[in-house]
Amino acid sequence: KAKSRKGIRFLFVMALAILGLFFLPIIKSPKSTLKILPNADWEQIKEHIHTQDLLRFPLLFEWTAELTGYPQHIHPGSYAVDNWMGTLPLLKVLFSGRQETISLVVNKYRTEHEFFVFIAQKLATDTLALRQLLSDTAYLSKYQLSPNNSFCLITPNTYEVYWSCSAQTLLDKIGKAYLQFWNEERLAKAKKLNLSPAEVSVLASIVDSEALVDREMPIIAGLYLNRLQRGIKLEADPTVIFANKDFSIRRVLNKHLRKESPYNTYIYSGLPPGPITMPSIAAIDAVLNAKNHNYIYMCAKEDFSGTHNFASNLSEHLANAKRFQQALNDRNIKK
Repeated sequence: KAKSRKGIRFLFVMALAILGLFFLPIIKSPKSTLKILPNADWEQIKEHIHTQDLLRFPLLFEWTAELTGYPQHIHPGSYAVDNWMGTLPLLKVLFSGRQETISLVVNKYRTEHEFFVFIAQKLATDTLALRQLLSDTAYLSKYQLSPNNSFCLITPNTYEVYWSCSAQTLLDKIGKAYLQFWNEERLAKAKKLNLSPAEVSVLASIVDSEALVDREMPIIAGLYLNRLQRGIKLEADPTVIFANKDFSIRRVLNKHLRKESPYNTYIYSGLPPGPITMPSIAAIDAVLNAKNHNYIYMCAKEDFSGTHNFASNLSEHLANAKRFQQALNDRNIKK
């Protein structure tokens, strides 16, 4: 009987020891993230864990995962883990598929390419699928947008999303914020200007590119609205720079003005077919609340302060332009 009791105690101690292994802290860092890509298989996950050196006992984790059937129940995502976690608590999190949301802060991006690069850096979302959706006429129709102006859909904002979210899930979330942004008040103001929300955003993208100080935005917006309403070409230098696809241009020359492009407002009347950058909310609201004045010309000030001289007639504008051209020459800025 004594031997039998000793044997039971030994087995009990061994069982506790083995069980303790499963709860022994396994995560190396106090706070870390385990990311599992969409469509990742078990071999890829194991390779990722080894490469990133995330776990103290990777072989114990792999053996336990296989024993519990985790390789057949993989949920992609970004999982927040802590160094108190043992193998079983970690697997419980992974089995559940409960990942934390990410606060995706979308700021103003100059081009669609910059936006896609940003998404690729922050999320596991398929950016090719995202591009395709932004070119899908049927998908965009619910926002009254087209492939030419689909960039208008993306409003600078903070979006709570999952790291592994699909392209459509991400764009649906962005689209929901877009519809909320274009509330009754903003829609009424756009209608009063005889512009659609997309046209407001396109004009705002030009205003945003022209204005280095926010206080000038409503003045610049009013100027371009004056030109639109009077049937005068916008002749906005930022559209020429966009048409030439050369954002290093500091001085717009005649050769730049001749660039054949629907975005070149020196050649074509009215608004370009789409935004030349992602407009800020400040620029959109500046268009909707544009200042009422008679200006139809603007020129950067010769002091290079980033502000402008405005004019309501050509002779005044030419005098302003002459001073600025001279300032460029004085600083040997040729292009």
